[in-house]
Amino acid sequence: MAAKLDDGGDDLGETHDINVTPFIDVVLVLLIIFMVAAPLATADIPVDLPPANAKTSPRPQAPVFVSLQQDLSLAIDSQTVGRDRLGAGLDSATGGDREQRIFLRADQGVPYGEVMAVMNLMRGAGYLKVGLVGLEAVPPS
Repeated sequence: MAAKLDDGGDDLGETHDINVTPFIDVVLVLLIIFMVAAPLATADIPVDLPPANAKTSPRPQAPVFVSLQQDLSLAIDSQTVGRDRLGAGLDSATGGDREQRIFLRADQGVPYGEVMAVMNLMRGAGYLKVGLVGLEAVPPS
């Protein structure tokens, strides 16, 4: 991509070629920077999350609660159900309304993977609106 600047006359002609070599160099340097920085952006650090202190939202008239207890048993409202019957139990509790929000309560000692497994079961049954229930934190005075 070289250009001849001296054609024997005093008048220099216009060069119509764009020199893209510096642009490619800058793009390659940015690519290397992002390749190095991307793994550092993810955190694999155990975190003890604080309780939520957000403003509470109004409760629906007849909320449906799915409870995951310490022994990993499931209950819809106050009725115990098996994991294989969770979808049918939610259908009977909501009247088949899959747009209704389901509130998931899990015991503090339940592993996070089990909570996600229950959420996957609810998603597989067609219930995509899931709210997680926690204790309200009292702000310090």
